[in-house]
Amino acid sequence: MRFQQIATALSVASTAIAAPAETVARESASSADGLDWAAAYTKANAALAKLSSSDKINIVTGVGWNKGPCVGNTPAISSIGYPQLCLQDSPLGVRFGKSVNAFTPGIQAASTWDRTLIRQRGQYLGEETKGCGVHVLLGPVAGPLGKNPLGGRNWEGFGADPYLQGISMAETIQGMQGAGIQATAKHFILNEQELNRETMSSSVDDRTMHELYLWPFADAVHADVASVMCSYNKINGTWACENDGIMNKLLKQELGFQGYVMTDWNAQHTTQPAANTGLDMSMPGSDYNGNNVLWGSKLSQAISSGQVQQSRVDDMVRRILASWYLVGQDKGYPSINLGANVQGTHKDNIRAVARDGIVLLKNDGNVLPLKKPAKLGLVGSAAVIGQHGQNACQDQACDSGALGMGWGSGTAPYPYFSAPSDAIKARAQADGTQVTVSSTDSTGSVSGAVNGADAAIVFITSDSGEGYLTVEGVAGDRNNLDPWHSGNDLVKAVAAINKNVIVVVHSVGPIILETILAQPNVKAIVWAGMPSQENGNALVDILYGSTSPSGKLPYTIAKSANDYGTTIARGDDSFSEGVYIDYRHFDKSNIAPRYEFGFGLSYTNFTYSGVAVSGKPTSGAATGNVIPGGRADLWDTVATVTVTVANSGNVKGAEVAQLYVGYPASANTPPKQLRGFQKTLLDVGAKASVSFPLLRRDISVWDTTKQNWVIPAGDFTLYVGSSSRDVRQTAKLTVA
Repeated sequence: MRFQQIATALSVASTAIAAPAETVARESASSADGLDWAAAYTKANAALAKLSSSDKINIVTGVGWNKGPCVGNTPAISSIGYPQLCLQDSPLGVRFGKSVNAFTPGIQAASTWDRTLIRQRGQYLGEETKGCGVHVLLGPVAGPLGKNPLGGRNWEGFGADPYLQGISMAETIQGMQGAGIQATAKHFILNEQELNRETMSSSVDDRTMHELYLWPFADAVHADVASVMCSYNKINGTWACENDGIMNKLLKQELGFQGYVMTDWNAQHTTQPAANTGLDMSMPGSDYNGNNVLWGSKLSQAISSGQVQQSRVDDMVRRILASWYLVGQDKGYPSINLGANVQGTHKDNIRAVARDGIVLLKNDGNVLPLKKPAKLGLVGSAAVIGQHGQNACQDQACDSGALGMGWGSGTAPYPYFSAPSDAIKARAQADGTQVTVSSTDSTGSVSGAVNGADAAIVFITSDSGEGYLTVEGVAGDRNNLDPWHSGNDLVKAVAAINKNVIVVVHSVGPIILETILAQPNVKAIVWAGMPSQENGNALVDILYGSTSPSGKLPYTIAKSANDYGTTIARGDDSFSEGVYIDYRHFDKSNIAPRYEFGFGLSYTNFTYSGVAVSGKPTSGAATGNVIPGGRADLWDTVATVTVTVANSGNVKGAEVAQLYVGYPASANTPPKQLRGFQKTLLDVGAKASVSFPLLRRDISVWDTTKQNWVIPAGDFTLYVGSSSRDVRQTAKLTVA
């Protein structure tokens, strides 16, 4: 049953659980000054009463493309002390900022599986954004979810699992809004590729919508996110930004979203339908030529003619003002200054996330960490700083030199860039190590660098980005899963000369490693991901063992691109794979991955013991009132799983213990689904008790008939381990 076909059922179900925006409140608050939604709406209602009709139109309509200091702007409203609202990219830093940090992309943050670092990253993002006087930062990203490994913007989000995405979204939003800025959850929804993103229609069944794509947005709403950005694509033939089923029924009614919905830039197509189906803010207010203003005076005319009710516009304004009040922006907020120096000591978080997001895939013979080698050979254009690291291309749309992020509007300028060769040379000097560098990708120039070297480090990359820019023939989505610049041939050439080859991969997502793994002299593979400005420094921390690697894959690395079972759609996308993406697909189809979701080696070893389960959840549908995030009882802890993790190796290290849930057969779900993770740092010989609280939603399935989340009766299998396939302990949970 496709999404539009269930609109009637959704409408009936939603009516029963919907509540007016101003009456729904949260017990907890995520704002800087302690306001909750109820208090924010009280202020918003008082302000609303002071506004003229033209004031209201101005609050909901951007001033037009390139007509203000920020990428999105609305006029100041002096009668209520409301400023010229500044909306600015990006999810990893203040785009076009003059003295800002370029934080690690979302995919690197997800690779840490570290809630504390992710929360801190969000806090520092918020502090820099506020320091620049920006009110709304256009991030974080939960769409694309990453169902297709070729997707151009997957690196902006938090991996190919809705649970990992959801936790990362919530931690990031709470960090950002705790610092006093408005976060934006984007792109809502089913925006999974760049090709034809502004014309295609995405069609997904109701259950898949809820269990995969809506899931992390529910976490975002539960975290009190101020705004949501609707996406460019159509949903079942209707534009996302004028889709009643998406904006009103799913987001505002079912999830109880209290903030406002803004368009992606120039994603609005109509005046009256957009207003009546739930859109609250038109961005940037015009097309990219500064023409075709669909709200503004046209919205005023629609109100006068009765096509749009004044109450609907009041609701738009109320939502926007409430979000402004929620995070305390009505009190002493800085003026807009994108030139402000706001870097502080935030690079410490960038280095920590870059480092702890590095995944060690292979380490034969313990070739790593490096042990005072006499000579190191470094090979590849990605070993050195190039145009990318020097901000020499529009929105980072070049792949010359070392890589730190993809390209597009989701970028920020580097204040500096630590290239691998520079950082390795600096560290090697302390050991008296000779370092030679071949800074091209030509196979003919490697011998001088790697002959006689104790180890040869080869740097390979794969890049992608937003579709308005093309890099080396890649128009957003990747063309394939091969390394760029003939990386396979480069590794083969080095492996033919040197017996200790270490391959370092900086990539936006999975690449196929089979050719590289077929070389006997490739002893180690370091999946360094997207480390941003601390690229080299973070890498040195791992290569030399000052920190044991602790990153885990936020997606599956396959043996063949065909193993993923998804591809870039050339027209509309039917989402025929349903809930079976990434590891869910590999498990269901019994396909052996090369490196599974959640995988990552360490320089030490960990043992698991003593799994236990407490709690006795009962089957049935959720019954709570709607709060931000959905029915309140979905967020109740109904069971707890505990396990003991011990460091049984020889060095201090951190382990990410992971909980996967297998549902009763009657539920017709994937074999296992991530439902908990915790990262724990352990000294040699130390052990710790790790606890995984299971919420009602974590063991529920979406019932398309009841239009509700339902816990099925039967036996659940609980898998605890070091990855999705490295299960160390199992337990049963029986639901009556």
